[in-house]
Amino acid sequence: MSGGEPDRDRLDRLIAAEQDERRRLALFLHDGPVQQLSGIALMLDAAAHLIGSGRSDEAQGILATALERHRATIRELRDLSFVLEPVVLRDQGFAPAVQALAEQIGTTHSLRVDLDLAAADELGKTTQVALYTILRELLEQSVRRGPPTRIAITIAHADDGKVTATVADDAEPERRRRSFEAIEERVRQVHGDIAVTSGDTGTEVRVTLPGYTAQR
Repeated sequence: MSGGEPDRDRLDRLIAAEQDERRRLALFLHDGPVQQLSGIALMLDAAAHLIGSGRSDEAQGILATALERHRATIRELRDLSFVLEPVVLRDQGFAPAVQALAEQIGTTHSLRVDLDLAAADELGKTTQVALYTILRELLEQSVRRGPPTRIAITIAHADDGKVTATVADDAEPERRRRSFEAIEERVRQVHGDIAVTSGDTGTEVRVTLPGYTAQR
């Protein structure tokens, strides 16, 4: 019985984390693209009415605004698609996907993201997908805490053959252990360990993966 309880607790936390992620996605879609598309539909209805009334100049103004909002919505949905399953991860590999993610976050939040991905391409495909998700969540968490001015991501081999992935930032330190629980569950899924160090200069998260996760 005692051996099963920790497994059940981890499963419950993982399920809760996945439910939270789906809830955030649903809220984003409802409050963002869905509302924007509804507004665009109303604008098109108004433009059609104006055209029918012979007020084409006013209709053109509304159509121009509707087109601008439509393009913005497409960008939001494209960004969401990239986050859920980046095409570059599937087509070009792990390192280009992490580079694209870093560029996106750096540009959006006006911060510097330094990368050292020396051991990235030696990871197995399944581990690459899991680690990409972990890195993405760590970056998003860092931005929520700060935002920081700098984030450094390093993936390297340890002396014992293991692979380490480190995310360090200069944002406000995260002192709530609960904030890392969902990420910890993802790390356990790939049989890894996670260590969090917070101080006055920021937070460093080190994920250590067993050597057999690397390709041979």
